[in-house]
Amino acid sequence: MKRIWEETVNKELYEKFDFRSILTQEAEQAAEIEQICFPPNEACSRRMMLERAAKAPDFFLVAVDKSTGRIAGFLNGLCTNEDSFRDEFFVDASLHYPEGKKIMLLGLDVLPEYRGQGLARELMYSYLRRANKNGKSIVILTCLEDKVKMYQKMGFHDEGIANSAWGGEQWHEMSCAVGMQQ
Repeated sequence: MKRIWEETVNKELYEKFDFRSILTQEAEQAAEIEQICFPPNEACSRRMMLERAAKAPDFFLVAVDKSTGRIAGFLNGLCTNEDSFRDEFFVDASLHYPEGKKIMLLGLDVLPEYRGQGLARELMYSYLRRANKNGKSIVILTCLEDKVKMYQKMGFHDEGIANSAWGGEQWHEMSCAVGMQQ
């Protein structure tokens, strides 16, 4: 039985956007988008965004608007063999272990003018398909209570309250198996 992200592709979005790894020269743009999409206590710093893009470009998926050449949204993460999310992933890009089988997602950003088109969902589905293709086993993220249902619709399972206290918030840890189904 296929998982929703394996079989669902929004072809209209692929006509409007290029989905690909981030380019070095786009890291500043991603840092600006992060400041727009997240409150100051939760947003990744400019320095960390540049580090993530440099250290883990293959785990940094952007959707570039073909008409403007600008990033409309992105997902970024680090690879590891650790089992659960911890706040250090947000501030230490050296924790990225490319051979790891697990991905810790650090942010899903979509600029306000691109919301409501399914872009966040397509970014996630594309990211999950790519993780599966590259032999990863699971993708883990944290989210606030009001986003749990959104991620469940994308195929994630709510693991309960996370160990993370990033930004002084209470987060849910969610996971999505992307490796071979048993």
